[in-house]
Amino acid sequence: MGRKVAFIAALFGALAMIGPAQARVEVQWWHAMSGVLGDRLNELVEKFNASQDKYTVIAVAKGNYDEVTNGVIAAYRAKRPPEMVQIAERGYMTMLLSGAVVPVQDLVEQKGYKIDFSDFIKPVASFWSYKGRMSAMPFNSSTPIFWYNKDHFQKAGFDKPADTWQELEKQLYAIKSKGVSECGTVLPGDFYWSLLENYSAINNQPYGTLANGFDGLGTEFVYNKTKVVSQVARLKKWLDDGVMQIAGQGFSPEQLFTSGRCSTFVNSTASHGNIERNATINWSATFLPHESDINPPLNSTIGGGAIWVMKGHTPERYEAVAAFLDFVAQPETQVWWHGATGYVPATNRAYALARERGYYKDHPTREIAVLQLSRGTPNENSRGFRFGNFVQTMLAQRQEVEAVFAGQKQPQQAMDDAVKRGNEILRQFEKLNAGKTPETERP
Repeated sequence: MGRKVAFIAALFGALAMIGPAQARVEVQWWHAMSGVLGDRLNELVEKFNASQDKYTVIAVAKGNYDEVTNGVIAAYRAKRPPEMVQIAERGYMTMLLSGAVVPVQDLVEQKGYKIDFSDFIKPVASFWSYKGRMSAMPFNSSTPIFWYNKDHFQKAGFDKPADTWQELEKQLYAIKSKGVSECGTVLPGDFYWSLLENYSAINNQPYGTLANGFDGLGTEFVYNKTKVVSQVARLKKWLDDGVMQIAGQGFSPEQLFTSGRCSTFVNSTASHGNIERNATINWSATFLPHESDINPPLNSTIGGGAIWVMKGHTPERYEAVAAFLDFVAQPETQVWWHGATGYVPATNRAYALARERGYYKDHPTREIAVLQLSRGTPNENSRGFRFGNFVQTMLAQRQEVEAVFAGQKQPQQAMDDAVKRGNEILRQFEKLNAGKTPETERP
């Protein structure tokens, strides 16, 4: 009896010693994805958790991008931040200068992982890097592309949308005059991103001084002195002539396109999932148009978000974070994410792997974003936009453009006012962050 009791005691003692060693380290990742994309994010996390037995990532939806940003700021001040957080590209400068983050390249290298950061697609790598080092892990990278109704173009006598704005305009007016559809195109909900910011990059137009903010906080907006003014005038003309519609009355721009009411639609490549599932039309997509006097057009810029690592956690939790970031960067993961969502593969190796497998033979429109982002060599007009309080400056610009659409202002006056308002916001950000430099210390 004594031996049996001793054996049981020893067994439980051994199990007690094994238990803690096998317990998973849990880390949280706050994000802004919902709907189908949120489902795919959860599936990605499940794949990582099932791939090993040391770490568990818990994905926590925290609302939209603004709500996530506000939430993580409050959590950091309360000394309860998550280990990881997904932040949109417009929040880059806020995060970089916050003093609250750990640069991801420093973290993964310290933890012994061999991510080839030089392999990231150029506009993706350059945007999320500071002085050649990756600040955040690119995650859901997107860019706008031009979607179109194939049947509508064929009925109007065209094979596909033209490459230039000038020729595209002729096509849209022909589609309307021939009664092919009641709406040639629909104004994107994020027209400031797709039709003004990316328009500037593709057409090699400066948006702000100091390389669009890449070279310092003293940047100022200058798009009121570029082709952006004539672009706004073009959109106003289309609206007045009934060639372009603004969504409303319960319909989104995407729904106006997928239902066949509008013939074209500019939106993120990440719309692939919804359009494939909901469209009742024969659709396709192509590159965004460019001005006829710009040849060759430059690359478009990225939207979407990246994974930032927050300060204030234990070495064990940073081990888990580094393992997850390494998993996200793997070509297999990138190819799966690309196919599941429509977001672009962030690395050249992942793109090459998708091509080798023949993925684009069956999904040709999913390659457009990669090719458009990779076009040429990014310059100071096409690397992207690093403006402080970028959401606020965008809202000011949007209000001014909407004043043009409402007939309250002329395009030049509206863009002058948008730049004036935006520059005042930039000076506030510069004053608030005077003397600050990005953190470069390791965890």
